[in-house]
Amino acid sequence: MTSIKRHLSPIEPGYLIKYRDIELLHSFLTDQGKLLPRRSTRLTVKQQSQLSKAVKRARMLKLLSYVVKEEE
Repeated sequence: MTSIKRHLSPIEPGYLIKYRDIELLHSFLTDQGKLLPRRSTRLTVKQQSQLSKAVKRARMLKLLSYVVKEEE
């Protein structure tokens, strides 16, 4: 029999992702400002949904930028 490998989420299961936690949100964004996919972040479906809503709210309140500008 083969065993199923379960990937554990980097965030605790009951933790609520909030838009004010900018450091946490930055850890799930690429250099271009895009959200990382669920398969690379190992988040659950519920956590990925909370993450996307938190990023959208933070962007609306100007806590996060929509576009990352390259500094030369």
